[in-house]
Amino acid sequence: MRSRVPPFQKFARTLRGHRALLLSWFRARSDFAHGATEGFNNKARITTRKAYGFRTFKHAEIALCHAIGNLPESDWLTHKFF
Repeated sequence: MRSRVPPFQKFARTLRGHRALLLSWFRARSDFAHGATEGFNNKARITTRKAYGFRTFKHAEIALCHAIGNLPESDWLTHKFF
């Protein structure tokens, strides 16, 4: 924060604002499998790309629930997954 360069000050404020989350990430880094997380993110990204033409976010979210499967269902869904 002692820098007189505004972008550095903004960066320092951002780090201070997210300090707890950053420290918890470093503490939990070895507690979970990164491959499973990357696979989940890749599947979500592909489904989001396929859902590009949907008119509302709700439709894209339903497509994501269908693709990933075995997730807790939301109360607002109009139908149940098997």
